Amino acid sequence: MSELRALVAEELSLPVDPRVRAIAAAIAERHGTASRAVLFYGSCLREEKLDGLMLDFYLIVSSYREAYGKKWLAAANRLIPPNVFYFEKDGIAAKYAVLSEGDFYRLNGPETRSVSVWARFAQPSRFAWVADEQARERAIEAVSRAAPTLLAAAGRRAGEKPLDWWRRAFALTFSAELRAERKGRGASFVDRDRPRFVRFTEPAAAAIERRPKASWRRRRIEGKFLSVARLAKASATFAGGADYIAWKINRHAGTQIQLKPWQQRHPLLAAVSLLPRLIRSGAVR
Repeated sequence: MSELRALVAEELSLPVDPRVRAIAAAIAERHGTASRAVLFYGSCLREEKLDGLMLDFYLIVSSYREAYGKKWLAAANRLIPPNVFYFEKDGIAAKYAVLSEGDFYRLNGPETRSVSVWARFAQPSRFAWVADEQARERAIEAVSRAAPTLLAAAGRRAGEKPLDWWRRAFALTFSAELRAERKGRGASFVDRDRPRFVRFTEPAAAAIERRPKASWRRRRIEGKFLSVARLAKASATFAGGADYIAWKINRHAGTQIQLKPWQQRHPLLAAVSLLPRLIRSGAVR
């Protein structure tokens, strides 16, 4: 784990665009002293032109109760983590998910059947803002669990090459959520950063605690239902949620969805009304 932890710490500490840091600091300020760290991740991580994109962040907080002025938001975050919010600063759009330090650690590990967090943090991410050294160390510890959990859940096949292991593992996680992704997207981002994934393979494999017991069939069933539940919750917390859903699907699935006015006003109904057509077309799986 020490070798993997060093790799994770190095990667998380790589510099980010000053505009990204400014947005992260503003997100942290919104939640006051509860804010512990803001991590930048996702498809925009290496983009230089940020206008017209939506940046992805995770805000790690000390507790949900401290993070919110409204009790129902804390309860919702605790019941179905994370809460997701829209944010905009200096003309750049972003969304951020909120997790407590405890949930962030747990959801990166093999004790959870949900792939959502460990699948994302087995990929590259960056510190965009951090409260103090203790918050930094706790975030590094949590993220260090993600890659071993991912690889353990996929299991290594005899004679399988490192990059093929990663490609297959990410493909499995994509199947366990409602995803607006082109087929083979997991392989594409592995191939864009081959040296990184090769470098992480053996340290991550050596740090595997145990192979998660849940079957992928169970993960797929639970993951689809959980995706719908999160979407329903986001309809109450995410301004512009319907437009984001359409943007995300168009960006990753190559579609040209244009929302009607009633769909923009009611994001949950929009998602439900679009889902059957998107599944039939293969845009969402």
